[in-house]
Amino acid sequence: MEKTFFLNQSTSLTLLILISFIFAVLGLYHSKKFPGINNYLTANRNIKLFSLTTSLVASALGAWILFGPVAAATWGGIGAVIGYALGTAFPMIFLIYLGKKIRSDFPKGSSLIEYMRKKFGKSLFKLVLLMTIFYMFIFLCAEVTAIAVLINYLSGTELWITALVVLISTLTYTLYGGLRASIFTDNIQMIVIGVLLLILISIISSSTESNFSFEFIKSKNPQLLSLSYIPSYTAGLTFFIAVAATNLFHQGNWQRVYAAKNYQTLKLGLIMSFFIIVPIVCLMGFIGMVSFSLDSSTRPDLGFFTLLLKEQTELLSLMIIVLGLSLTISTIDTLVNAISSLFIVDGKATFKLNKKTNYLKISKYFIILLSIIAFGIASKGFDILYLFLLADLFCCAFVITVFFSFYKKIDEKTAYISIIIGLGAGFLMFPFPDFSKSLLVGVFFSKELFYPFIAQSLLFLSFLIATFLPAIILKIKNN
Repeated sequence: MEKTFFLNQSTSLTLLILISFIFAVLGLYHSKKFPGINNYLTANRNIKLFSLTTSLVASALGAWILFGPVAAATWGGIGAVIGYALGTAFPMIFLIYLGKKIRSDFPKGSSLIEYMRKKFGKSLFKLVLLMTIFYMFIFLCAEVTAIAVLINYLSGTELWITALVVLISTLTYTLYGGLRASIFTDNIQMIVIGVLLLILISIISSSTESNFSFEFIKSKNPQLLSLSYIPSYTAGLTFFIAVAATNLFHQGNWQRVYAAKNYQTLKLGLIMSFFIIVPIVCLMGFIGMVSFSLDSSTRPDLGFFTLLLKEQTELLSLMIIVLGLSLTISTIDTLVNAISSLFIVDGKATFKLNKKTNYLKISKYFIILLSIIAFGIASKGFDILYLFLLADLFCCAFVITVFFSFYKKIDEKTAYISIIIGLGAGFLMFPFPDFSKSLLVGVFFSKELFYPFIAQSLLFLSFLIATFLPAIILKIKNN
């Protein structure tokens, strides 16, 4: 039986090309006014409050918000929603304090890795650099895959077509204009995102009427709101630890820390971003619980679209595509420029090539190579959630050691030991792709030897151990 789509494929493709083309042209046109490497890396350190805030929010809110919080809420309940929201927004608060210190200690910098190089010397920063690029590459793959799957779901457009159009358009203006182009397009994209989210959530609210309430969820699935529902706590902590840790290593955030006109602008921008991100993620999670309560057979990650597209409305489908593209492109341009900037700034210390080497040019070739790999992954529609979780584990193992060094001196050997032990112990608990067992629980030792809670909370425990075991090691070493 042939599947019925919400939108004609030619209409979808036309809109995809048009929106991508508009953003590319706007980015190119604006960045022509601001040439030079300083604009490419840090927007000449002159970004004002509105642009900084919209860019921080647009970069943080990728297409994942249409899928992730909605799905997480169906099994992790209110705890998962709160953990997801706070994990996404928490780095904004954290960066208020770290941002002040790093701008003061290293005013001419442009990356966290540069700062780590000054702290630890010639070896450990390479490990942090590799981990950071790996995480952002996985994020890039996830965003391209998400928009390709979304447009395929709505119109049947082949995955490779969406992936190709989005990557080419974004690379065109980002590799030319760098951070300046990314921030300018983020401003426009955030306005589009904000308006469309308000409209679409209002439509869902009015169409579900009295069902759009905590009372309805409680009557159908009380466990999702229950204070005694253990998965709610473990899911909330899992998302908070994983998402917060990874976002602290996001070079796009650190570029914006340096790009702010002054510290007061940075502080206000980060606070405003926090209070914009939290309600948006919470609302998407709430919609997931409503959708699940209305029909538990609905595929969890499609809850937002299930509620919205009951009548297969073409106009709503068009609005979703524009929203999805704005979310995706705003995130991809940030990731592309972030990876490129790391290669430019830290490439010389890492590779030690000829003094005349043009690292800007090499970085663009490197980004194109990564984009080709991301295109291949997105074209196949691979589920990269597991890789994303693995990247999260790496970030968790690094986070306390790296950021503790901001305030207390740690020798490089101790830092290495704490990271490797944290990562190794976390990996022993990290679940297999089917989440039924881990190396320690189910392979080296029988699952029956462990409490049921341990066997059922492998992901949570792996993140917990990877994050806090390094802290214990650092404490012992410092005593």
